[in-house]
Amino acid sequence: MRWLVTGAGGLLGRDTAAALRAHGEPVTALGRAALDITDPAAVDRALAAHHPALVVNCAAYTAVDDAEHDEERALRVNADGPRVLARACAAHGARLLHVSTDYVFAGDAHAPYPEDHPPGPRTAYGRTKLAGERAVLAELPHAAAVVRTAWLYGVHGPSFVRTMIRLEADRDTVDVVDDQRGQPTWSADLARTLVRLGPRVGHDVTGVLHATNAGDTTWYELARQVFAGLGADPARVRPVGGAAFPRPAPRPAYSVLAHGRLRRLGLPPPRDWRAALHEALPEIREETLRETP
Repeated sequence: MRWLVTGAGGLLGRDTAAALRAHGEPVTALGRAALDITDPAAVDRALAAHHPALVVNCAAYTAVDDAEHDEERALRVNADGPRVLARACAAHGARLLHVSTDYVFAGDAHAPYPEDHPPGPRTAYGRTKLAGERAVLAELPHAAAVVRTAWLYGVHGPSFVRTMIRLEADRDTVDVVDDQRGQPTWSADLARTLVRLGPRVGHDVTGVLHATNAGDTTWYELARQVFAGLGADPARVRPVGGAAFPRPAPRPAYSVLAHGRLRRLGLPPPRDWRAALHEALPEIREETLRETP
């Protein structure tokens, strides 16, 4: 089965392409410079040239705060782009696996969000991502799936974990928010889940699924785990409330996603976020420090 990965220069796109190659799958990986998903003609040419059976859309506008002031641009990438991809997939007989986010929910729950919980985004980013979900499922109801995830980190690109690695080297203490709860998710683990799901899209996999590492924590607790994994004193991380770091886009207080559909599909259960972080941290640290001036 030939795959095409969009947004292949980013955090998740690079890991997804790498996971496919590790499985011996034929994959075309196109970054933003190679494929603008908002350009219908360019997308049509890409599918005509590469003949993918499945497209994995990792392209997204992820600047959560900037989206509050530039929702039109975010909407083009996060909603119009997926619609363009879905229409091209329909025209070329391909299936589509689209990546979305916990920000489609209000973030005020007290138990993990199931896939069918009513969305209620409170940010421009969340609204645009929800519009993208709906566009994909409307255009390809029987040949597409949406995978929501949260709190991604990895070797490539910016993330909270990489920020903590840099701050540990530069500061005596670090203040980190302790009143927002979610699921740290290693992009390599999510990529492996996408590879498992892909062949089943359009068969027994359609609609919305959730895929994160298991368990939940706060940013403060995650930072302490990072410090401990670096051999640093976790007490150097100090808890503060979210009000200490006002942002244009409000952060969800609770972003924990349930994994009911993954279980019902018989896929391997997501591993705990601590185990994933323990494995990921040495490589992320090496890459982060290598890139630090």
